[in-house]
Amino acid sequence: MSGWDVAAAVCLVLGALLGLSAGLGLVRFPTTLDRMHAGTKPQVLGVLLVLLAMWLHRPTWGNAGPLLLAGISQVIGVSVAGHVVARAAYLRGSPGDAASRDSRDSPDSPDSPDSPGSSGSPGAEG
Repeated sequence: MSGWDVAAAVCLVLGALLGLSAGLGLVRFPTTLDRMHAGTKPQVLGVLLVLLAMWLHRPTWGNAGPLLLAGISQVIGVSVAGHVVARAAYLRGSPGDAASRDSRDSPDSPDSPDSPGSSGSPGAEG
């Protein structure tokens, strides 16, 4: 077994463990934003490690192009999907996320319309 095969095996195992931790985070975390974070961050790194393991197994330039394209698509796609999920949860007011909304709407919050120094409208400057 060569050094490339050992490196590929290590990357593959680490990628699988990160994918497993992402799945466990989706099941275990209580709020939408926590789940979104657990489902995007380790999952992307896990997929990138699996793609690296695939390249290390057959390190040719012919394999590098499609794997690089898949990795870039994964990074862009997951970040956009995470943003869309976060925006939908925020606008919908998910029941599990009520505590985070309540803290943002409190008078002590700097983003609150009732806080000192706030003009009350999001676009107004004062």
